Amino acid sequence: MYYAPRTIAFLCELLHPPVAPDPGPVQRVHNQLFESGDPPYQSFHVTPEGSVLSNPSTRPGAVSSASFLKDRFQFREELTGETTEGFGERVQKLATQVCSEKGIQIFTAQVVTVRTLINPKNWRDSRGFLKEGVFKFDGELQCLGREPQLFGLRLVFPPTQDSPNAFTLRIESFASDPRSLFIENQASFGPQVVARGLEETSANVQRNYTFIVERVLPFLGNFDARQEA
Repeated sequence: MYYAPRTIAFLCELLHPPVAPDPGPVQRVHNQLFESGDPPYQSFHVTPEGSVLSNPSTRPGAVSSASFLKDRFQFREELTGETTEGFGERVQKLATQVCSEKGIQIFTAQVVTVRTLINPKNWRDSRGFLKEGVFKFDGELQCLGREPQLFGLRLVFPPTQDSPNAFTLRIESFASDPRSLFIENQASFGPQVVARGLEETSANVQRNYTFIVERVLPFLGNFDARQEA
């Protein structure tokens, strides 16, 4: 069954051995990007935790930022319309440049989170889809004394020999829009040596999204059957 996912957030953390906070390297990269004529971020500022690059937004809840803290790089694109490819390229390019300036030689781990929404084909309310279509609940909830207003499940996929990364998957009804189903997949990946290139940082973003599209959506489609009148 075909769904049209609407991705609402990309997040990526690149963890590295702690280094002393120093805004200079990030500011130099920011200046270089501006000189190139196509900077991915408009603003640079310093916080007690580290340096932050960001873009202004008039949309409520929207975030576009890259933070460089003492032990990690954090990239966030929430409600900005960014694509999977664009986010992956942004992470790879900026991480490479900042590592060169800061002298970081290894990332000990990468964590990528993708959040997206879909609409079930045969259910008007995602709560009903999960309650009746997925969980097959009938009268079992009566013993709880009240009707839940949010349904969901959490699945954890630990690393295996064939798939060395871990996935933590959340599927929930979406409070802001009962018609939509919320999907979040958090993927954890192993170390990356900077000198060997950071292509995997971008590829790992795509791996997370591909798991949602090629695995999670078909899984949900198994339960999205036409309801009897």
